[in-house]
Amino acid sequence: MNHPPSSPESETLTRTQVLLAMIVTALLLLVVAKLWQFLGQVPLLSAEFTPMALLWGCGLMLGITGASTLIHRLWPAYRRSADLYLDLVIRPLDWPDLIWLGLLPGLSEELLFRGVMLPALGFSWGAIALSSLLFGVLHLSSLNQWPYMVWATFVGIILAVGAIVTGNLIVPIIAHILTNFVSGCLWKWHHQHHSSES
Repeated sequence: MNHPPSSPESETLTRTQVLLAMIVTALLLLVVAKLWQFLGQVPLLSAEFTPMALLWGCGLMLGITGASTLIHRLWPAYRRSADLYLDLVIRPLDWPDLIWLGLLPGLSEELLFRGVMLPALGFSWGAIALSSLLFGVLHLSSLNQWPYMVWATFVGIILAVGAIVTGNLIVPIIAHILTNFVSGCLWKWHHQHHSSES
């Protein structure tokens, strides 16, 4: 597979570095969530796997993936930002690694941002805005990547509203895991397909 020349904005990571970064980030977020829950005596948002939660999660994933595809076509700054970010994270990964791309962030980020932060801040619009903004900042790899941060903040709002409306943390967890996995697969397939044609 031919790799495009790396831009000055991007750095090249190895598969091990990407996987290690995902593992370390997931563990750190898990520790922060559990400490906040314990020290703040925050009740965790209810988490129950049901067929309805699965449907909600799949529906949110389809909505997020569809919106991302549309914005990718219509907003050039987001397209450049997303492509750079996804190239950095997904290109070094093997196909089976995409399972970890879904599971590690999907579980740890949802536990902190929707499971602990929303109840701690009171399930208000302010709580949705703040937790989503912090979720967006987590996805900011450099200042040039601000469009991707804006998108991640918007996704955070969707996941937070889904969690509050259903009262079930499993809904954003499913949506997040599936969105990461499906988006990763689509990106990898698209770029491998185009590389093989050139």
